[in-house]
This record gives sequence, structure tokens and C-alpha cells, in this order.
Amino acid sequence: MQILLYITLLIVGFVLLIKGADFLVNGASSLAKRFNVSDIAIGLTIVAMGTSAPELVVNLISGSAASNHDIVFGNIIGSNIFNLFLILGVAGVIYPITVQKNSLWKEVPYSLIATFIFFVLLNDSTFQGSETNAATFWDGLILLGMFCLFLLYIFMNMRRGGEIEELEDIQIYGTLKTTLMIAGGMAGLAFGGNLIVENAVSIAEDYGVDKKLIGLTILAAGTSLPELATTAVAAFHKKSDLAVGNIVGSNIFNILLVLGSTAVIHGPLEYSPIMNIDLYIVMIGTFMLFIFMFTFNKYKLDRSEGALYLIGFVAYMTYLLMREGYITALW
Repeated sequence: MQILLYITLLIVGFVLLIKGADFLVNGASSLAKRFNVSDIAIGLTIVAMGTSAPELVVNLISGSAASNHDIVFGNIIGSNIFNLFLILGVAGVIYPITVQKNSLWKEVPYSLIATFIFFVLLNDSTFQGSETNAATFWDGLILLGMFCLFLLYIFMNMRRGGEIEELEDIQIYGTLKTTLMIAGGMAGLAFGGNLIVENAVSIAEDYGVDKKLIGLTILAAGTSLPELATTAVAAFHKKSDLAVGNIVGSNIFNILLVLGSTAVIHGPLEYSPIMNIDLYIVMIGTFMLFIFMFTFNKYKLDRSEGALYLIGFVAYMTYLLMREGYITALW
């Protein structure tokens, strides 16, 4: 019965977290619109960061305790794997996705470079000869610096007339409703994040589940729900630029903003080298997106390529459960 309680509270936490992010984005967008901020600027800041808010809140709460550092890394690395293999795979199967040359030659490589630099920063024993591996305060500053460069690139691209997705009309609410939405959204993020971390840790401690596995699966899946919803809707409406941009942008935000902020606030965050395999998977998935643009139909993720992503996701989950000893090797 206790496990059912933990799972129920975990689900409640995810609902509060995701709805909180939704309320905060809508309320903040309404407030920004009242001050005549453009739709594009709102999309590049409030809405974009809103989809990464669940990962950010969960990590900031988890990072406060040294025993939860595996959850911090597992949540982000797992979320990026879910984004690439599951969500992009689902979107590609729903409708073939066209990728703009700008995204292909700049944003996808930047995501790959960011992941590689993150890998180097974490593996101190390999690259610096240290006895331990950790994300330090200075590592966090480097990641946040790279995030600022990414934001600068987006705004420069916007000013040069680059192709930026227009948002649908932003609804302007009354002062009271806007205030309640912002306050309620922040409360939902805080309470939801606490429920998720507390019950995920309880499951890990009471039932002997490794915290890395909790972060790479349950938390990664839950905090990736906003990206799944946004990308699936974009694919159904054939807005392929939005589908791919959401995934690539979210992965960049997760590594540079979320982990950068967590390392600056709570660093050093102890890192387990066994998760290097999972980081390799993120890099492989990002590189696959680049390669797929030159196979079959150029600059397009076909249904067959989306299916390959889904097969890769099933293979990765099978490997992960085998690595943690929850299933025996399949012959």
C-alpha cells in the first residue's frame, strides 16, 4: 500500500508541476503583453523557459542534498534522451518533419557541442586527473555563459529576419487573474517539485531502486511531458519547425540553463561516471538527427527515421534495466 501512496503523490506532483508551468507561462505572457512586449520576444524567453521549468525546479530541489545528485544528472540526461528518441520519434511517425537549414547547421551542432563540453566538464578524473568527478560552481558558470551565447544568437537571428515561429494570439487577462495565475503557477511548481523529489527519493530508499534509474526514467519522463505535448500538437498541425526547434532548444536549455543554474547554486554536484554511457546516447541521438537530414528526403525526418528513433528508445530502456539488474540479458 505504501508504494501506491508514493506513486499517487508522485503523479499529483507531476500534475501540479506541469499545470504550474502552464499557468506561469500564460500569466507571465499576459503581463508581458500588457507592457507591449512582442510575441516573438515572449516566445523566446517566457514560453521557451516554461517548457524547461519542470526540470529546473526538480533539479534545484534535488541539488540541495548531496545524496540526490544522481537524480539531478539522471533527470536532465534522461529528459534529453526522451526528447530525442521518444518525442522526436513519435512526432516523425505522426508527420514527416522538415528541418530548416538554419536549425540543421547551427542549432543541432550547438546542442551536440554543448553536450560534449558538459561531458568534458563532468569527467574531471579523465581530463584533469582529479580524484572525483563533479559539476562545480565554475562549470556552472561556463554552461550559463554558453546559454547566454545561445540567447544572443537567437535574438541576432530574429533581428536579421531569420525564420522564427510566430505564436498564436496571446490572451490578455485582467490584473487579478494575471496575478493569481503567476502566483498559482509558482506555487504549483514549488509544491509539485517537492512532492516529486520527496516521493521519488522515498521509492528509491524503501524499495532499493537506484536513484540514477529513478532520474533517468520516472523523473525524465514526467518532466518531459510539456515537450511531448508541444511537439505532438506541432506535428499534428504540420508545424515541423516548431516540433524540431522545441526539442533541440529544450535539450540546450536543459544542459546549459538547468544544470548550469543547479551547479552554480548547489555545486559541486558529484557525478557518477557510469552515466557517461547515457551521455553518449544523447550525443548519438543528436548526431542521428543531423545525419537523417541527408538520407532519403533531404532536410526531412521521415516516418522510417522516426521509427528508428523509437526502436533506439526501446533498445536503450532495455539496456538501462539490464544495467541496473532489473532484467536478465535477453538472448
